[in-house]
Amino acid sequence: MADAAEECRTIIDIIESAWPHGIPDGTAEESIISYRRALAKPWSLDSQRLGNLQKGLAVTLLYCGVEVKFPQEFAQERNLVTPGNNIEEAILLLLILTRKLSLQEIIWDPDLVNHLMYALSLSGHYEVFASHLEMLLPGTYTRSERWYILALCYSAAGMDDSALNIIRNGFCVLERKGKPHIPSLLLGAKLCCKNPKHASEGIKFANKAMKSFRSCDMHFISTVNHFLGVCYGPFSRSSTSQLDKSRLQDDALRLLQDAAAMAKYNPEILYSLAWENAMQRKLNAAVESATKCLEMVMGGSVSAWKLLILVLSAQQNLQEAEAVADFAIDEAEKDDQLDILRLKAQIQASRGQYKSAVESFRILLSTIQTKKEVWISTTCNEVKSLQKLEMDAWLDLASIYSKLEAWHDSNICLDKVISIDFFYPKCWHVRGLLLEAQSLHQEALMAFSFTLSIDPDYVPGMVCMAGILQNIGGNSLPIARTFLRNALRLEPTNHRAWLSLGLVLKSEGSLLEAADCFQAAYELRELSPIQDFSEQLPILLQ
Repeated sequence: MADAAEECRTIIDIIESAWPHGIPDGTAEESIISYRRALAKPWSLDSQRLGNLQKGLAVTLLYCGVEVKFPQEFAQERNLVTPGNNIEEAILLLLILTRKLSLQEIIWDPDLVNHLMYALSLSGHYEVFASHLEMLLPGTYTRSERWYILALCYSAAGMDDSALNIIRNGFCVLERKGKPHIPSLLLGAKLCCKNPKHASEGIKFANKAMKSFRSCDMHFISTVNHFLGVCYGPFSRSSTSQLDKSRLQDDALRLLQDAAAMAKYNPEILYSLAWENAMQRKLNAAVESATKCLEMVMGGSVSAWKLLILVLSAQQNLQEAEAVADFAIDEAEKDDQLDILRLKAQIQASRGQYKSAVESFRILLSTIQTKKEVWISTTCNEVKSLQKLEMDAWLDLASIYSKLEAWHDSNICLDKVISIDFFYPKCWHVRGLLLEAQSLHQEALMAFSFTLSIDPDYVPGMVCMAGILQNIGGNSLPIARTFLRNALRLEPTNHRAWLSLGLVLKSEGSLLEAADCFQAAYELRELSPIQDFSEQLPILLQ
């Protein structure tokens, strides 16, 4: 860090000595106009010189800090569609240049790919860069570098599974050669942190990376401990042995605490520590870590705000949770307010303030509807995120109307969700709850069955299916017990699953086991948040 700071200071000194009074006003704009005029002329230039001109214009457009509009008269003369801004024009030029690179019309220039990566990251079109990277001839990048950059692109585009597959393939090849690529291993571990199903694989990647570091590489060791701690948490919850589960949970917290001690000012580690404490229902420690994280980022993390609100709701401190939600909405950027607004509405519904909750959902849904009108300018990831938020809001609203026995309004909300995504499992689960509330048990059973046919690991669907089977009784009880055992294997802190399992065991005559289940259900219900902690990612992304 000290060496990097010294290098930055040297660069700043050089720039200040070159322009003691700052860069002259208008120079960047004149430079761009000159580049455009030169490229518009029918010069008989070879490919390399033309490429140098195009690169010069692209770099100036990207980094000049001044928006210089494309001349309309030039486009009208040639009947062309013009770029909308500097970044679009720079991307077009860089795409032309990378095409020339792949055809070997110009000599290899790594800066072109770096500039294109930066430009596309600004516009959010990572998959476009990935496709152009794949067109480059073998030998342009080493295999490990190519796979790593491709994985970064797919991950940034929201295609984590594709990115992880690339990392896996690269890992297998490089492991046979005995040449591990450390950035790829760290990226693989981070991708596994996002999905609890890949926890064991994330541990493997992180341990492999750890072997390559020296004891003085504190930053890297802290990073690996962070990823290991995050992966140990879900890995422990999948363990069938209670002894192993307890040991792994302790290891998860220890690794995260060690990582936080090594990197004293890392909000990402504190967020993960807060999340793991919340999952283990160590709520006071979770509040402390989440608060420290927010202090470090000056209240600029919507994920940390959401986690803090959920922990407060798990402490049954709903009034304070709503106050924090109001404060977070005031602090957050406009685009980040929507998730927190949904949490606020859920808190109001939990407090029995249904009128206020409906009004909050109305504001949320109208805001989403307004954003829909400008979806053309948003990335695919943002569209998916907004769609999921909209569906969840409609389903929350349907649940409120169901409690008020406004069945018609509930069905309207469900139809809205089906029109967005017919195969959204939560939608059919809520429909099943709605039918069950109307004593339509056979129809509810069909809805829950359809939920599990879409997602066999959907825990709320398993619990409700088991509840109906338990009411039927007889030969259905063993099937209900199997559903509940599977549900608790996937989500050990689900109090509804423990309660239902207790009822099934009681019906079967296993009274002592049933009493233990009822005790667990009661304790977990007292520590239950308004929204499952597992819906939050264990790593800080925003």
